[in-house]
Amino acid sequence: MQKVTMYGIKACDTVKKARVWLDTKGIDYEFIDFKKAPPDEALLNKWIDAAGLETVVNKRGTTWRKLTTDQQQNIFSAGLLAPLMENPSTIKRPVLETENGIYFGFKPDLYEKALTTATE
Repeated sequence: MQKVTMYGIKACDTVKKARVWLDTKGIDYEFIDFKKAPPDEALLNKWIDAAGLETVVNKRGTTWRKLTTDQQQNIFSAGLLAPLMENPSTIKRPVLETENGIYFGFKPDLYEKALTTATE
């Protein structure tokens, strides 16, 4: 059985759907709530290395729009990650870490592939 960790915000609808999907499939996972345990710089850099900054940042949410233009630009131009750590809602969610990789957002077909490939 592979180790699965999901990061997200408990109240987020997409996170709720992903958790229901994992529960329905009987997949054991650890859930880490961004609101209680925001990711640190090392974890963010791990995700950025795996998927790229554009994938990690959630530009659709209101939290992103509340950041100043300078904060937004500094994330992309200078790699200053403090706004992401201070405002975890600016991170695309859920983040699913498995032995096969790191996945952002909830896509059932991708989850299925990611979680069954390692066990075959």
